[in-house]
Amino acid sequence: MSEYTQPSNDPVLPVVELINVSKSYGEGSASTTILKDINLSIKAGEFIAIVGFSGSGKTTLVSTIAGLIQADGGQVLKQGKPITGPGPDRGVVFQNYSLMPWLTVFENVALAVDQIFKDWSAEQRRAHTEKYVRMVNLGSAMLKRPAELSGGMRQRVNVARALAANPDILLLDEPLSALDALTRGNLQDEILSIWEQDKKTCILITNDVDEAIYMADRVIPLNPGPNATFGPAFSVTLDRPRDRTALNHDPEFKRLRGEITKYLMDIGIAKAAEVKSNLVLPNVRPNTSNDWDKDTSALKPEQSDLGKARYLEFSKLSKIYPKPGGNGTVKVVDGFDLKMKKGEFISIIGHSGCGKSTVLSMAAGLTSISEGGIILDNKEVDSAGPDKGVVFQAPSLFPWLTAFENVMLGVDKVYPHASKSERMDIVEYYLTRVGLGDALNKKASDMSNGMRQRVGIARAFALSPKLLLLDEPFGMLDSLTRWELQEVLMEVWERTHVTAIVVTHDVDEAILLADRVVMMTNGPHAKIGKIQDIHLPRPRSRKALLEHDDYYSYRESILTFLTECEHTH
Repeated sequence: MSEYTQPSNDPVLPVVELINVSKSYGEGSASTTILKDINLSIKAGEFIAIVGFSGSGKTTLVSTIAGLIQADGGQVLKQGKPITGPGPDRGVVFQNYSLMPWLTVFENVALAVDQIFKDWSAEQRRAHTEKYVRMVNLGSAMLKRPAELSGGMRQRVNVARALAANPDILLLDEPLSALDALTRGNLQDEILSIWEQDKKTCILITNDVDEAIYMADRVIPLNPGPNATFGPAFSVTLDRPRDRTALNHDPEFKRLRGEITKYLMDIGIAKAAEVKSNLVLPNVRPNTSNDWDKDTSALKPEQSDLGKARYLEFSKLSKIYPKPGGNGTVKVVDGFDLKMKKGEFISIIGHSGCGKSTVLSMAAGLTSISEGGIILDNKEVDSAGPDKGVVFQAPSLFPWLTAFENVMLGVDKVYPHASKSERMDIVEYYLTRVGLGDALNKKASDMSNGMRQRVGIARAFALSPKLLLLDEPFGMLDSLTRWELQEVLMEVWERTHVTAIVVTHDVDEAILLADRVVMMTNGPHAKIGKIQDIHLPRPRSRKALLEHDDYYSYRESILTFLTECEHTH
């Protein structure tokens, strides 16, 4: 354990200063430089947001400031003195919750308090612990154990524990990224409220541009690694306290959002390997057509009847589950009623627990229908099948198979009449389209989350389904990867115009992808609360979206609905 020295009180010195910091992993020819020439100066009480992406070295950066790892080069200073190890002056909240499962909320926080404030009386330590548990609104859950808490509540315990150590600096490493939008927003407000009270210096790592602008005084991009460096700092001069709804009308917010997004997208374009391909998709048809028995031609017809009414119909759809312990039932979805045209793209949005994924799962034939029905292309949906392609948040790939083999499993089933070379061409075509042309033979176990999700998307399109269902497909990914895959999804969809439904928490994603955004009321008894038509030209890009006159009015319509739902939650 390194010794902890009392920090200097010199107000002129930056609280944190990084000078030409670099960090590598591995040795010799296997060495990779993660951070290179990192320079940063933070004043006391400042709130800094660092927008970092997968592989950019953001956790390495936080761990270096926390003193958990040592830089290879340069200086890491706290008020002019080198940081040589961890100390209670720096509270860290990571993305994953590291709680003792056998201890209560109170006991988990008390662990840190008892360790740091040994000289205090037992009563002082108890009162201090209780203060911070209540500060994050967990007073009523004080005696609960982690297994009895939601993800958002467990993260609150982590925040309380970090704050209870009374640190000078709070280091937040994507603490909210695994949470739903409502919980995330509430925790953002709690962290800001605590920051306003104590004026601690805060460093937030996030992959969410809106979160960065809403919370911080400065937003600094960390360019993707290896050799990650800082991009230009963007000053946020918006008045505090900030109101999410009001920001949507604020010209300065729109300008900042546009500039930061453009900078990050340009990074993504520069980073993404341009895969040139002359592959041609074989002109074969899948065996999922209703008329397969009548027409045995292997040729795949062009998409016909696009815009055909009532191609997919949800009729008074409901789902009832038994309550835990067998004490009655609960109707999660109550009378979901929607008609879709052939080739239409719908987004379903709503708070956690509103039954979005349940509706999608019933459409896929994976969950039984309690009341009502679903008709797809004149046939009732009563089971799963290859005519319905599903992409989940975590794609279900076989880890021991390559990307090529994972996609080929489905293609072999759906195109038994095609030649082997045609089937191979189909697999290669879609994997190349999603940017995996140079990773066809890479095993799923060796892939990042983003690469595995690309395989899932390629597989869904390769099956040429009648209906494509996407359940939070990019929810686990950082912004840069998410934006890139949204572009990939839109590009491939433009080629197929498959009828599609995406479930998402992300308002921008909902608008970007869809012809209509379907907003669901809170559960139980969730139903459609509002439908917003999106009249934006296709093909779409995020950059064009931000510049379109109607974009912010669509955004406000959806945000207003979600805010009203939040107050009835």
